[in-house]
Amino acid sequence: MSSIKLRAVIALSGLALACAAHAQQAGTPKKAAAPAKKTASESKSAISAEFEKFREVMEDASPAELFEAKGEELWKTRRGPKNASLEQCDLGLGPGVVKGAYVRMPRYFADADQVMDAERRIVHCMVTLQGFNAADLAKKPFSSGSGTPDPVSLVTYVAAQSRGMKIAVPQKHPKEREAFNVGKEIFDYRAGAWDFSCGSCHGEDGKRIRTQDLPNLSSKKGAIAAFQSWPGYRMTGGFMHTLQWRMNDCFRQQRFPEPGYASETISHLLTYMGVNANGHVYKGPGIKR
Repeated sequence: MSSIKLRAVIALSGLALACAAHAQQAGTPKKAAAPAKKTASESKSAISAEFEKFREVMEDASPAELFEAKGEELWKTRRGPKNASLEQCDLGLGPGVVKGAYVRMPRYFADADQVMDAERRIVHCMVTLQGFNAADLAKKPFSSGSGTPDPVSLVTYVAAQSRGMKIAVPQKHPKEREAFNVGKEIFDYRAGAWDFSCGSCHGEDGKRIRTQDLPNLSSKKGAIAAFQSWPGYRMTGGFMHTLQWRMNDCFRQQRFPEPGYASETISHLLTYMGVNANGHVYKGPGIKR
């Protein structure tokens, strides 16, 4: 059995035992003295704490590392109709500079005259430097049973080169400030069949869906959760996903029309959340539920 699988089995066993013990304690109170009742919030937080222990074990040998290695290979390999590598792709710090780039995006790129997040910029480079067709890349942009798209592995590689660095999404250019303001409007905009917005779930402290804590992404304290561990290996499904997928899935759950792949809408939304997270240390790519 591989070390990754062994660690997962050990951690899952510990998580299951902890949850079972928690359920038993809740169902059979001591006869000698009635213990103080835990609120639903406290119970769910206890389960979340056990999951965090599990995450720590898994991240010692994270499956995300496999996609990081694949992304590095893709970055350095000559491919596409132009038979070029991505080593001349400018992620904001100069052609080919990867280290520290992820935590400084979304940002304004003069050559495109647009604000771009990491995945959008990588796709732009795949099109302009390597000659790939943007429409073809958008046909199957997210990981599924049929495989992991190349941009997902590339984003994972780029993100890993910023591990341990502070998030510093810039706001110097007028279009960067505009992207932040538009992103905030998108975050707060209520519509759709359920009259939801991003803020309906992620605009207040203390909200949960079942046992899942919902961070307040509009606050400085909670905003890091929008970036932390993304790209992330999703254990429910066993796929590697990026923030493009996460945002797209949030729109789906709100019953909104899903944005086009690598769209300006997502770049603006990620600018708002990224600026809110400025100053926090990025620890991804990682493990997600």
